Amino acid sequence: MKLVKNYDLEILNHIEKHPDTTQADLATLLGVAVGSVNWYIKRLMNKGYIKVTQLQRRRLHYLLTPQGIAEKASLTASFMQASLNWYRVTRETSQQFLGEIKQAGYDTVCIEGDGDLAEVIYLTCLEWQIKVKKEIDRAYPIFRVDGLRTVMDWPTK
Repeated sequence: MKLVKNYDLEILNHIEKHPDTTQADLATLLGVAVGSVNWYIKRLMNKGYIKVTQLQRRRLHYLLTPQGIAEKASLTASFMQASLNWYRVTRETSQQFLGEIKQAGYDTVCIEGDGDLAEVIYLTCLEWQIKVKKEIDRAYPIFRVDGLRTVMDWPTK
């Protein structure tokens, strides 16, 4: 599973909330160059998702079109579906590893990484009544979040 950054959704969301935003603001939000934002904006305009009007000499006003609102809803639904899928895969993988961990006689693990997927792993450990050490200790199995994958590092004996 590969995470693809969807700038379209972020741009449409931001423009809906802040129609007087600047391309510099969008560049900062997305972490890309202003020239890239200009390209994204032109592409969204060509698809009919946004309209741009000039307020002042150097100020623009962005507006989502009905097609833009529909596209934003579709992108949001796709994002939610992908998020739920990552959640399910992380839970299933964590549960599989926890079964192996219990069978091997461990009652404590470590989690390396942070973010939403690490939180899912942590909550799954609590559900299975497996303790989670705050610091990494190589004497225990270590759950590692690697991108969107969950990996288990076993202690070396």
